[in-house]
Amino acid sequence: MTEDVQKHSVHTLVFRSLKRTHDMFVSDHAKSIALDDESHKVKMDVKLKAEYGAVLHMPVLKEGKDRVSHLPGIDPSSYDPEYLITGTHAYPSGPGVALTADTKMHRNPSEGGVHSMALALPPSQARQDVSRTAASVSDIHRHAGGAERSHPHSTAVSLMEGGGTRNSALMRKASTMPKPQWHPPWKLFRVISGHLGWVRSIAVEPGNQWFVTGSADRTIKIWDLASGKLKLSLTGHISTVRGVAVSSRSPYLFSCGEDKQVKCWDLEYNKVIRHYHGHLSAVYDLDLHPTIDVLVTCSRDATARVWDIRTKANVHTLTGHTNTVATVRCQSAEPQVITGSHDSTIRLWDLIAGKTRATLTNHKKSVRTLVLHPRQYTFASGSADNIKQWMFPDGNFIQNLSGHNAIINTLAVNSDGVLVSGADNGTIHMWDWRTGYNFQRIHAAVQPGSLDSESGIFACLFDHSESRLITAEADKTIKVYKEDDTATEESHPINWKPEILKRKRY
Repeated sequence: MTEDVQKHSVHTLVFRSLKRTHDMFVSDHAKSIALDDESHKVKMDVKLKAEYGAVLHMPVLKEGKDRVSHLPGIDPSSYDPEYLITGTHAYPSGPGVALTADTKMHRNPSEGGVHSMALALPPSQARQDVSRTAASVSDIHRHAGGAERSHPHSTAVSLMEGGGTRNSALMRKASTMPKPQWHPPWKLFRVISGHLGWVRSIAVEPGNQWFVTGSADRTIKIWDLASGKLKLSLTGHISTVRGVAVSSRSPYLFSCGEDKQVKCWDLEYNKVIRHYHGHLSAVYDLDLHPTIDVLVTCSRDATARVWDIRTKANVHTLTGHTNTVATVRCQSAEPQVITGSHDSTIRLWDLIAGKTRATLTNHKKSVRTLVLHPRQYTFASGSADNIKQWMFPDGNFIQNLSGHNAIINTLAVNSDGVLVSGADNGTIHMWDWRTGYNFQRIHAAVQPGSLDSESGIFACLFDHSESRLITAEADKTIKVYKEDDTATEESHPINWKPEILKRKRY
């Protein structure tokens, strides 16, 4: 009679085979592997140098062995108490504390050092401190170690001032932010109408007598700054005028637009005298170099171009951005050209070589505007995620200005440290440049007859006297703001909360 052979699946057979092999060769798998002394010592030496190298010179305590004796796998006898790490700052300046000749670590005070320090004190001071002096060197050790462990970052009084007793707990000094400078609030002074489309750009002439605007109605208009009356209209562009600039070195006006054209207007004859051909798509912004006869333009073709004003030659094509270059600024110091792009980067350019000096990648969204501080060697950039401040020449990050939660189209700053940001939703925020404090928010009403959705700020600019702020808006108007002369610090106090001003990094 044949026995029924129990059939198993392949999976079960393989598993049983694996288990047999495992039990055969790893019968002691529950036991921990013996610790190799040599490799453990090498590991600990490497860890000390790699992770604690910066603090190996810190003070040590004699009771260190007791503190490490309970740690598993560590032999307290292998540790020299002279090299135990007990704190993150230098040993308190208690009596008798001194550095060794090689200054590599702080030694514990000696009995002789304590007595010599006590004798060196003036008699009156010694009498005052006699009731507060620690009983022995061991007490000084104990209290000093306790103070360090409880207040690792303290910058307050030393042990000598506190006498080394429990009553002299080291006080932590709270971090304080500078109080922002007071600025008078700004108020709407004048609304100028005349354009038939969005007003996209503004420039003020060097004599501060008139200013010029470019619009989506394809015209360039020149306005009297004092009265706000229209002086002149220039036609010639066949699409939106995105950028205008007035030369301080010659009677020329420069304009660029979405028709790929860059034009030079002679203001003595009010006509175009030069065209700068080369961009392959809409030209979004332009700027004139303050000391050289050079014009820099930027475009949706992801390039910025440097032009010789007189010869119309394309001196450099600045390539490197991977998306629309939305804004460009020039200065006489290095770096002479700065660009911001929809690829969310800012590039600082070497104008002579025509190459990138530095690329700033902190922004997470499109950089649409840049502004240079008129007195400091700094600049700011505006994006939908943040306004950021930077230090020239390498673009070192200074601080974030957070709170204008909209797409920032334009920035302006004056010599008093008032930074203005204008956004796509029609809001204007006023900031203190130094501290990043937002001291005023404005949302002006749109022109009667316009939709509320048509309240965007496309450009803003201080005039040369810095007493007026001019904005170009989506409701087809130009608005002029002035400081409120009647305001005082008492009537408009700074609602200042230091925790608001904590500078964010990155």
